[in-house]
Amino acid sequence: MLGRKLLVFALVAVCSASSIPHTTVHPKDLPIQHRSIQGRITNGNEATEGQVPYIVGVSLNANGNWWWCGGSIIGHTWILTAAHCTVEANEAILYYGATNYNQPSLRHTVGRENFITYPEYRGGDHDISLIRTPHVDFYSLINKIELTSLDDRYNSFENSWAQAAGWGAIYDGSNVVEDLRVVDLRVISVSECQAYYGTITATDNVICVAAPDGKSTCQGDSGGPLVSQDGNKLIGVTSFGSIYGCQVGAPAGFTRVTNYLEWIKEETDISY
Repeated sequence: MLGRKLLVFALVAVCSASSIPHTTVHPKDLPIQHRSIQGRITNGNEATEGQVPYIVGVSLNANGNWWWCGGSIIGHTWILTAAHCTVEANEAILYYGATNYNQPSLRHTVGRENFITYPEYRGGDHDISLIRTPHVDFYSLINKIELTSLDDRYNSFENSWAQAAGWGAIYDGSNVVEDLRVVDLRVISVSECQAYYGTITATDNVICVAAPDGKSTCQGDSGGPLVSQDGNKLIGVTSFGSIYGCQVGAPAGFTRVTNYLEWIKEETDISY
């Protein structure tokens, strides 16, 4: 009888443990070996010149502490990025038209008065913000990425393919590298993402991708773009991953841009 009770207890313990959501972390907060501009997407490919003209490197500063994020050009004077990148920053240096971040085509520095955080962001959900910039002219190396139309805002993009880009770490804890990377990732359902992270983290404001074979976003990729391969539209902003690292095969989470099209239009007058 005692053995049967222990067996039941053990089964309950296993079931309870398996239902505990995995903990997330913003890519910018993953541990690294050197606190400086970080490297690349894990297990992606090096971007060619002009392949991702809409990406911007964003170096942010708060009282002498620096961190690195990405952003997407959505207009001549606007960049879309993650709220967790900008919320504590006092200024940002923006690197345009760069494949190697040391060789940008253009730089601008802006202060925190140009950061517009989504008003309901509290450190988790609604991880999206805007950066107002000086006017930037477009050409082959610097250009905008279009948002989806307001009519497409209920598209889940489930099972479609999208491309992430950034200067995030090439492996967990990696040292500095300089070249932009891209990786193709498959969008998964919200329910599949919730099965891993739980409903508090993987809300309807999140779009998740599968990350097989260690292909994922990582340290330094926060705020960067997720662009649909069908239509070439901006559908996600790099937001979170597993606290266990970038290469464990856990889903990667992005802020679902389609849920914020009306807010973006209100702040920037950009819509499609």
